[in-house]
Amino acid sequence: QVQLVESGGGLVQAGGTLRISCTAAERVSGRFHMGWYREAPGNQWNLLAGISKDGEPIVSDSVRGRVTISRDNSANTLHMEMKNLESGDTGIYHCNASPRDLLPIQTFPLFGSWGQGTHVTVSS
Repeated sequence: QVQLVESGGGLVQAGGTLRISCTAAERVSGRFHMGWYREAPGNQWNLLAGISKDGEPIVSDSVRGRVTISRDNSANTLHMEMKNLESGDTGIYHCNASPRDLLPIQTFPLFGSWGQGTHVTVSS
């Protein structure tokens, strides 16, 4: 298990930009894939974007063009920026670190290490 601490989120205006970060307590480069998931109805967590353990970006088609994903290996931190927020982006965002490939959808029991979750509310 990797300890993950998320930051950012909160209240964001529609059309605005969300910036969230996830810091791991240990080295992730070369060891763990990291990604951001968002909770969906039915206990389904959908992958939005991530970085493979080898540094390759992964972006879901659902947010492609709106998301920038990056990882600071020196700080073991994953950053995600999402632009042009809309009401459908409201939800709880979770950071995941996994020794295996990131799954596009996760359901319970969840696999890998997770942060505590950060709430995002898009206001109109």
